[in-house]
Amino acid sequence: MESSKKAGVIVLFILGMSIFGYSQYASASQIGVSISQSELLDENDVGSNYNVELQFDNPSLLFLSAGETEFFVISNDEIIGKGNLESFTLQPLDSSFVKGTFHTDVNSDEAQSVKISGVTKYDMLITSIDVPFVYYPTEEQAREFIHQN
Repeated sequence: MESSKKAGVIVLFILGMSIFGYSQYASASQIGVSISQSELLDENDVGSNYNVELQFDNPSLLFLSAGETEFFVISNDEIIGKGNLESFTLQPLDSSFVKGTFHTDVNSDEAQSVKISGVTKYDMLITSIDVPFVYYPTEEQAREFIHQN
């Protein structure tokens, strides 16, 4: 009888940890991203180079460590630039400012809608997860971020 109680406790513990793990994975999948700063470094006939700082918000209870992250700047369903973010960590229920650079291949003020998209790989104790992010800056942010007008 005692071994069946132990087995029941173990099953409940595993079930509880599974539910907690899934809920935290779902929360980590909802990481928010926004532009906090961008700076035009140089531009020429081929394109422009920028320094950028993005803010990531972690709504989960997990401590997340991310390696270098590649992201894409997309306008009118066409990739107009790509960049990299430095490695960073996200504390539970906190936000982090992450610096990076990006390059656009075009110098155009025709962009009507802009989105920033990428996938960040977060390393955890026993596994790692890939969390995609998509950010749609406001029209004003997009102008400052890409066109610097």
